[in-house]
Amino acid sequence: MEFELKGEYIALCDLLKMVGIAESGGRGKSMVAEGIVKVDGKVELRKTAKIRAGQVVECIGELITVVSPI
Repeated sequence: MEFELKGEYIALCDLLKMVGIAESGGRGKSMVAEGIVKVDGKVELRKTAKIRAGQVVECIGELITVVSPI
C-alpha cells in the first residue's frame, strides 16, 4: 500500500495507526518494541523513528511505501 506524507516526516508508530495496521498509537509503539516492524529491510526499534518519503515499512506481512504529495 502507499501512504502519502502530509509533511516532512511521520513518526513510525503514527504511520502504523494511520494505515490501519495498529488500532492505536500505543499498539503501534508496542509492535515496534516487539521487533516486528522493519524500515527499509531492517528491524526498527525506535518507536518514533522519522519516516520520510521514499522509505518502505514492513509489518505483519504488509508493505507500506511512503510517498511525497504530488
